[in-house]
Amino acid sequence: MHEHLTPLFSIITVCRNAEATIEDTIQSVITQTYHRVEYIVIDGASTDRTLQIIERYAHRISCLVSEPDSGLYDAMNKGLRLATGDYVCFLNAGDSLHEDDTLQLMVRSLAGLHELPDVIYGQTALVDAEGHFLRMRRLQAPQRLSWRSFRWGMLVCHQSFYARRTLAPAYDLRYRYSSDFDWCIRVMRQARTLHYTDLTLTDYLSEGLTTAHQKASLRERFRIMRHHYGLLSTLLCHAWFLLRAVLK
Repeated sequence: MHEHLTPLFSIITVCRNAEATIEDTIQSVITQTYHRVEYIVIDGASTDRTLQIIERYAHRISCLVSEPDSGLYDAMNKGLRLATGDYVCFLNAGDSLHEDDTLQLMVRSLAGLHELPDVIYGQTALVDAEGHFLRMRRLQAPQRLSWRSFRWGMLVCHQSFYARRTLAPAYDLRYRYSSDFDWCIRVMRQARTLHYTDLTLTDYLSEGLTTAHQKASLRERFRIMRHHYGLLSTLLCHAWFLLRAVLK
């Protein structure tokens, strides 16, 4: 394999009062068989046992910050500023890399490429609080992806989307619930090459922030789509979403 096709992954975990879930997330990263990993943990000044749990693994964590922040995406921006890897990926408390060799298999899927792609992505499994498989994510990652693809919704889960760090902008803090949707589109608008791995990359805990604030999140997504794709295209896509829901 080309030397330059052994990328360094900056995996960033953002958490706050996550004592029930943080350990599984950390273990899924530090048990990877692929070792070119920079692990960054950003804790929002937890008041439970989260920090004690994290500190048990301090020798395996490249960078740990624990301080108040003004929300999820502010914390994620801190992680981005600290990252030095070829790729950045966010794996929040409760989410896990799918298998111990997920990163190894991901890198293996790059064999035959002459340079690192701008985005590497794959599928996502939904799991319950015990980590048991529930089902695959309803929106499946397509084999061909471009920035226009997200007109049809967030086809790739944010946790299964690895972006070249040099292309990764800061998260837009005007969006409180769906800034990751906007961020992925902005990354893809700059990307020349998007590589589909054909792998399940992430086990996603299906009780996210967005689920709790569904309506506000959907309103934000509409604004983001209107900004990137124009009002008419966004209205037409939403008409199709409604029709699809009715036909179901």
